[in-house]
Amino acid sequence: MSYPDNGPQGYPQGYYGPPPEHPQATTVLVLGVLGMSLCGLCAPFAWLKGRGVLAEIDGSGGQIGGRTQVYAGYILGIVGTCLLAFTVLIFGVALVLMIVGAMADSSS
Repeated sequence: MSYPDNGPQGYPQGYYGPPPEHPQATTVLVLGVLGMSLCGLCAPFAWLKGRGVLAEIDGSGGQIGGRTQVYAGYILGIVGTCLLAFTVLIFGVALVLMIVGAMADSSS
């Protein structure tokens, strides 16, 4: 039996499956996960790289996939960067308070 409007396995002719993932989609996701879990210094790189890769995917007109992976890494990069900035701020304030405390002790 032949189906003139359908290709192999019942798919419409011209169906080739989902578009290929962007080559750096997994890299952005891994950087985002590492930025949140182990090394906070990876988070800003996930944020910046994710923004660029998302722009490339959006500009491809559907020819490049992997947007979900990149978006997850991008969001993790933003959150990780905020946590990194907060941590640096807390350590900076603690350092200033220790210096001021040491100077107060030495002057008394």
